[in-house]
Amino acid sequence: MPSLRNYDLFISHAWKYNEEYYALENLLSSADMFKYRNYSVPIHDPVIDPNTKVGQEKLADLIEAQIRPVQCVLVIAGMYAAHRFWIDKEVAIAQSYNKPIIGVIPKGQLRVPESVKFAAHEMVRWNTDSIISAIRSRAL
Repeated sequence: MPSLRNYDLFISHAWKYNEEYYALENLLSSADMFKYRNYSVPIHDPVIDPNTKVGQEKLADLIEAQIRPVQCVLVIAGMYAAHRFWIDKEVAIAQSYNKPIIGVIPKGQLRVPESVKFAAHEMVRWNTDSIISAIRSRAL
């Protein structure tokens, strides 16, 4: 049997809303016949203050460094994303590098933020097979 491809991913997230991030990470980690490396860093660095101009520039540089090498960006399409400056920033960086964007709709959610829907190359429900299939078909 040929070896599995290892996918390099960035999972978009908000520091205030990281439960879904960890749930998605666990879903991907427990999937059979799927290997990936997660380039996103979900833990807040207290040295960086995202409420200051210098902190915002530093954080934007760090996010860009995390997105640049990946093959695909996953955006959890929680409604908080509609009001999240940083999620929009992550999407813009992904677009600037022509990275495929997959929007993942959380369980039980009926509405999807327009910004995520329009940016995504594909929208999928919170289902292991759907998410992995989208990654396999869209990853660079």
